[in-house]
Amino acid sequence: MSKIAVLRGVVSVTAAPVGVVPRLLAPLLAGATYARMLHLLVGWFFAGIVLMVYPGTYDLSLGEILMESISLDVVLLALSALIPATRRAEGVQARLLLVPDREEDIATDFSRTWADRRRTAGWLIGRVALGSAAGFGMVYGIVGVFDRLTGPDALWYVPFVPLAALGLGWFLVYAGRLQLAMAIRLLGPSPAERLAEAELRAERLLERNRLARELHDSIGHALTVTVLQAGAAREVGDPAFVAKALEVIEETGRQAMEDLERTLVLLRETPAGANGAATEQPGIDQLPALFDTARAAGSPVAALVEVPAGSLPGVLSRESYRIVQEGVTNALKYAPGEPLDIRIAVRDGQLELRCANRLPGAGRSAAGATRPPAGGAGRGATRKGGKGLRGIRERATLLGGEAAAGPLENGSGEWVLTVRLPLRLGS
Repeated sequence: MSKIAVLRGVVSVTAAPVGVVPRLLAPLLAGATYARMLHLLVGWFFAGIVLMVYPGTYDLSLGEILMESISLDVVLLALSALIPATRRAEGVQARLLLVPDREEDIATDFSRTWADRRRTAGWLIGRVALGSAAGFGMVYGIVGVFDRLTGPDALWYVPFVPLAALGLGWFLVYAGRLQLAMAIRLLGPSPAERLAEAELRAERLLERNRLARELHDSIGHALTVTVLQAGAAREVGDPAFVAKALEVIEETGRQAMEDLERTLVLLRETPAGANGAATEQPGIDQLPALFDTARAAGSPVAALVEVPAGSLPGVLSRESYRIVQEGVTNALKYAPGEPLDIRIAVRDGQLELRCANRLPGAGRSAAGATRPPAGGAGRGATRKGGKGLRGIRERATLLGGEAAAGPLENGSGEWVLTVRLPLRLGS
């Protein structure tokens, strides 16, 4: 065997224990161990103070002292758990000293129910009991080692001092871990708090999705109108038409900037009163301006809105505006220049929205016309899986309504978007 092979074997043999020692000593050198030890000692100090004040240590046997002090500890801790702020104080302290992997595993809320108070009482009693056991175990361990080292056979025990210190250290490590597990079990969020947290996360997710739809609908509409106006101005070349197109582009861009600013304000969680103009939501009363924009883009709009002013809830008015805006945007994008027919009315306790437009090339004479095949093939049919129509369906579903979109089956060559929303949300 070569010298290199022998050296490699020696290195591998001597290196094997090196990985064990750090794993054995790492918990003893971690700051979390000593923070948890401090947390344990606080519980022990509490029991010691009660022991010194009452019943004292005079004229009583050890059993009597322990029984009376334990009884008093339990009563005091149970009464303390009735205070709602106790759970919060214990949760904050446990987060700081027990160093959990995830802070949310230990709640810092006030006690709201009797179940919270019972769990807090169990935690306080368990904390003091475990802290007392750890404290007495540490003291007796140190005293025992000291007695052996000062006795007549001290030299025989010197080699065992490192092992005793290692055992005492690991005793504190496991006591701290047990204290942490107890805190997670007894101070962790209650089922009601977990449900509230889950609902909050769901609300935030829905809000993010809503804001994403807001941006898609608003910016998508603005870009569609801008592209159509710029293309038409380039093709026509008439100065008056160009000036009108530029005016529409300017107004559409300004509206898109306001929508973007409003959405960014919501994302930054700025208070609503900080910028009233930025947080104002569009509503169904702003539809005439939307129709004027479509007309300026070259698509005739026939609109009939049979909704009394102020009769819709704010959220329903806002979502209705966005739905109609997306319908108009789709029509401008896939059927530019074709007439739009929009009907909005309240019937049988529902708000009905209908946006129809002719498909390009549909319904012409056989001499030079093409008609989309039955089943929706053709240019307009590509809208079926778009993000805009999916967003409309999501809006309608969240409001308890329904939405449908597609070409009419009667061969009229019309694409129709129909949405029905209940006037009472959640019904």
